[in-house]
Amino acid sequence: MKQQRPLLISGGRLVTPGGLIEGSLRLVDGLVDAVGDVTGEDGDDVVDAKGALVAPGLIDFGVFAIDKPAFHFGGITRAALMPDQSPPLDLPSRVSYLAKSGKPDFWIHPLAAATRALEGKEIAEVALMREAGARGISTGRGWIADSGVMLRLLQYAAMLDLTVVAHAEDAALVGDAVATAGEVATRRGLPSAPAQAEAIAIARDIALADMAGACIHFRQVTTRAGLELVRAAKARGSTVTCGVTPAHFMLSDLATLDFRTFARLSPPLRSDSDRHAVREAIADGTIDLVSSGHDPRGPEDKRLPFTDAEPGMAGAETLLAMVLSLVRDEVIDMPRAFELVSGTPARLLGVDAGALVVGHEADIAIVDPERPWIIQSARMEATAGNTPFDGQPTQGRVVRLFKGGVAIAR
Repeated sequence: MKQQRPLLISGGRLVTPGGLIEGSLRLVDGLVDAVGDVTGEDGDDVVDAKGALVAPGLIDFGVFAIDKPAFHFGGITRAALMPDQSPPLDLPSRVSYLAKSGKPDFWIHPLAAATRALEGKEIAEVALMREAGARGISTGRGWIADSGVMLRLLQYAAMLDLTVVAHAEDAALVGDAVATAGEVATRRGLPSAPAQAEAIAIARDIALADMAGACIHFRQVTTRAGLELVRAAKARGSTVTCGVTPAHFMLSDLATLDFRTFARLSPPLRSDSDRHAVREAIADGTIDLVSSGHDPRGPEDKRLPFTDAEPGMAGAETLLAMVLSLVRDEVIDMPRAFELVSGTPARLLGVDAGALVVGHEADIAIVDPERPWIIQSARMEATAGNTPFDGQPTQGRVVRLFKGGVAIAR
């Protein structure tokens, strides 16, 4: 899928790294050719944005399944795929296959499994997987309990100039817990783990990353204590970043009161105090990105007692709308919103995308930030509609999407 003719997108509000500007965007040969005060040339195709936002396509950092219709609906043009597949992404051949499988209308950036079979014991052939297309290393859904293994992994990653994407929960404390320890879990009789399990994991891994001189990214940091550790590490110069999913800034553990398994997540939903801490951390820059955590689960995984249900949510379609709610609530501004879902993920993956910058990939979303819609799990494009936001009215929809300057049918 190659762009055949130059394309001019005019009449929109451009979401640039420097702020919102009125102007046009010209795309040539799959790249951004000009931004701002731009006029088209003879032979250009022209799209009128009609006052909508013209923004970089979203880059979803850390998904568990590739679900193109859902990603296209949500304005996502690239995704970093977690290694928790069947079989795990612990061999170069598996990485290479997935790195090519989404093209031409969607790009997949696999994250290599940190250890063989994601068992946390033996470091996988990460260098070979990097050559095969891996854009990072990930511990997957689990925590590497052996500190020696984790340190060697971080040292190896530093040599390869790859970021380690870590899960931040001490496995010995979490065990089979499905909820955060507190009043809600106690009243409902749910197996629970202390919220401090997150902070303990983060403290150890930051210390090891500092020793190794490695870059570490915590895929989700969801507690006040964990965020304070990340904030302090950044202040003293550690190369640490962190993310979160919308569920943890929109919902608290009160959403599990009716045992609804769409709210069964990993890490579990936290207290309302922690939810507010996440919003504060997004506002002050402690949290670097927001991802969907896209993990569609059908009835065989979700129509079970809460303790038996699999964790995960279908998040690709609702990611943009939930982040735009932070703009409406004046937590962040519009450029910061797209930095969270496009710019920072692109930098972590080392790809020239995620921003309206000359020379970057022409992955573009035209967004109506005010368009109202109701999230309905039964009508989602995803292979399963296990969203904790089912039935919620929201605003913000992608109306046109381009990959490499070519329109994607939606």
